[in-house]
Amino acid sequence: MAEIVIRNTNERISGDDNVREFLNNQNVLYEKWDASKLPVELQTNFQLNDEQKNEILSTYDEEIRELAARRGYQIWDVITLSDSTPNLEDLLNKFEEVHTHTEDEIRAIVGGKGIFVIKGSDDLGYFNVELEAGDVISVPENTNHFFTLMDNRKIIAVRLFIEKNGWVAYPVEDPSFQKA
Repeated sequence: MAEIVIRNTNERISGDDNVREFLNNQNVLYEKWDASKLPVELQTNFQLNDEQKNEILSTYDEEIRELAARRGYQIWDVITLSDSTPNLEDLLNKFEEVHTHTEDEIRAIVGGKGIFVIKGSDDLGYFNVELEAGDVISVPENTNHFFTLMDNRKIIAVRLFIEKNGWVAYPVEDPSFQKA
């Protein structure tokens, strides 16, 4: 279950309905997929081979295709990050810079945990969305944000894209952002 942390106040918002309502008010899509559909050995394997990634995509094919039809996604893949990922620190440094995209950034978490840090309305500022298996989030295009791992430093996620180039980020200098 996702949780929100308002960075300016440390207020915590939990419960699927509360999280969904908060994110909806920030124009961020939040949905749930059934995490129990995926075999445990795939949820906890952070060194997936191509065959295992395809098994994840096959397991969630109906959910992926429904979301793609509804929101215009053209391609999708599976990403896994952990301490065993080559160049993990370089990847995290790239991900952990405030940036935007020309399309929404959607992730369906199927294993592990991660955090999207998103800029909300001016009166709210930045907030963290702590995600775990089953959480699906879509950050709107042109919204300042970044993604990072939680303390366990392990995640498996399905990524969906409209643009066939995949993940293309545009760095943003935002003096109002302060690292935690």
